[in-house]
Amino acid sequence: VSYNLDLFGANRRALEALAAQTDYQKYQLDAARLTLAGNIAIQSMMQAMFNDQIATTKNIISNQEEQLKLIRSRLELGAATQSDVLTLQTQLDQTRATLPPLILKRDQSNHLLATLVGQPPSTVMPEFSLNDFTLPAELPVVVPSQWVASRPDILASTALLHQASAQYGVAVSNLYPQINLSATVGSQGLTPASLFDANSIIWSLIAGLTQPIFNAGLESGAKAAKAALSAAAANYQQTVLNGLRNTADALRATAIDADTLNAQAAAERSAKASLELTQQQMKLGAVNSLQLLTAQQQVAQTQLLTQAARSQRLTDSVALYQAMGGGIPATAPNQPQTLSQVQTAKPEKNTP
Repeated sequence: VSYNLDLFGANRRALEALAAQTDYQKYQLDAARLTLAGNIAIQSMMQAMFNDQIATTKNIISNQEEQLKLIRSRLELGAATQSDVLTLQTQLDQTRATLPPLILKRDQSNHLLATLVGQPPSTVMPEFSLNDFTLPAELPVVVPSQWVASRPDILASTALLHQASAQYGVAVSNLYPQINLSATVGSQGLTPASLFDANSIIWSLIAGLTQPIFNAGLESGAKAAKAALSAAAANYQQTVLNGLRNTADALRATAIDADTLNAQAAAERSAKASLELTQQQMKLGAVNSLQLLTAQQQVAQTQLLTQAARSQRLTDSVALYQAMGGGIPATAPNQPQTLSQVQTAKPEKNTP
């Protein structure tokens, strides 16, 4: 029987390296799952936007066709000119030209969505509308680095750093003698009664035989492991910085999206108010059908822009949750955080 005393921690650090490699694979899997979930959510929202814009564009086309009929009737009565007819015909043709690209984008979004969920592109996917999605009630203004540290890519980089540190510890430990304790059975232990008697076991300490002989090679290995540790540390630092930048970009995008959506929603409300006023005037005979159709078209056009703004806000919100590693932790502080609290987090040093 032989036992390695592991006085310099080589075996312990080797086990640490294996555990760190296991952690790395786990975090890589978590990152893949997070990316897949985010892409499915984003494509569902994009499909919803295209569906809504297709429906709105069809309403605009129908409205413009009615306007064209009215202006042609007025032309026959001498109340309009051929130029008026051509102007409306041009607008109608231009609107019709925007419909096929929207249908193509919707179909492409469906193909990608089917692929993401593991189905053939020809699979019929559920039809979504932007109304099926709810914007988060609150989003953080500034994200502390502790939240960003939960990103799978940062955790994976941390595991690689731990692995490199452990491997460096193994390389350094190999520079020292490997002490083994072996036990042999003495002659007095050859009888069954005394076979397992402690007095029948002769222990011998063997140290000199496992003393490193080629120190130059082992020292080179230690230097290489140290260089690998430095590279892993640099990679970890860059991964953290990229994570902070990615999160800062996502935070800024959601803030801008909120301003854009609020402004566009205000424009849509104004267009609807104008339409209501036109409808009231229509009842009093103060405006004609053409003016009413024009007001309806303005509402539909503002709705197209609102749909685009809402979709952008939704997809950027998903990107923010991805940037934070999958969402806001339950331990998130209630008070807004300052920029000084977003610092690069580094793991504790793991020396051999």
